[in-house]
Amino acid sequence: MSHDGGVGHAHTHVPKSFGFAFALGAALNIGFVIVEATFGFLSNSTALLADAGHNLSDVIGLLVAWVASVLARRAPTARYTYGLRSSSILAALFNAMFLLTAVGAIAWEAIQRFAHPEPVAAKTVMIVAAIGIAINGLTAWMFASGRKGDINIRGAFLHMAADAAVSAGVVVAGGVILLTQWHWVDPVVSLVICLVIVWSTWGLLKDSVRMSLAAVPPGLEPGEVRSFLEQLPGVTNLHDLHIWPMSTTETALTCHLVMPAGHPGDGFLMETAHELEHRFSIGHTTIQIELNAGNACRLSPDEVV
Repeated sequence: MSHDGGVGHAHTHVPKSFGFAFALGAALNIGFVIVEATFGFLSNSTALLADAGHNLSDVIGLLVAWVASVLARRAPTARYTYGLRSSSILAALFNAMFLLTAVGAIAWEAIQRFAHPEPVAAKTVMIVAAIGIAINGLTAWMFASGRKGDINIRGAFLHMAADAAVSAGVVVAGGVILLTQWHWVDPVVSLVICLVIVWSTWGLLKDSVRMSLAAVPPGLEPGEVRSFLEQLPGVTNLHDLHIWPMSTTETALTCHLVMPAGHPGDGFLMETAHELEHRFSIGHTTIQIELNAGNACRLSPDEVV
């Protein structure tokens, strides 16, 4: 079987650093968790304690995402030939699983409070939760610009945005209790908090699981990539096509192109890599050229890996 290997290498995209956002967001939220948990205990509010627990999980999530973003920027080594880029995928997966696990503890505490309702210091709850809206809103805003291109940053943004919304719900609950003395509203809000967490985290969990299994990244249609490659001049067949995420921001591709008319040259490979990056944001491309269409490549069936 006659093979001619070629590599089209596009420019490597270094993930944008959100170091300041991570540092400030973590510091603000650590301080707020201490304040919220203290006043939640003193005011006897499960909604406030639940929100404090959620904020604590977000602090851990922010720190994990921060460490992953730093590791993803490390240079490749002889052992880790792609560097540690995939650590950002593991961080996103960890954050999603950690948050969903925390939901169980929050929901259990709220359900128990239904059976044993206790008075709540509504004014204190409202004041503390209002502070949470400001802190979480500011932190979410700092991550907003990176939420569309990186699920690791999206995870941080979603957690902070959800926290701001949840804190707003706690303010409303405190107002209702203050006006009506319906103390059962407090555990109800806690359960609503659980639903918000699950809703905001589910998409992150699905995307991070898929990425960790080397699935084609979300938003990228493999059929369109295949069609583009098959229509390249001189290509009569395409096989062994693989598209996978190297990190939460970088995508790689490998494939075999059958070109019986002869090797098209390095210019063809470089131009193809450029187009793949421009059209599909695939920045790391490896293409193998096969000249003899009659020699069956053992990797030609799509189901062979």
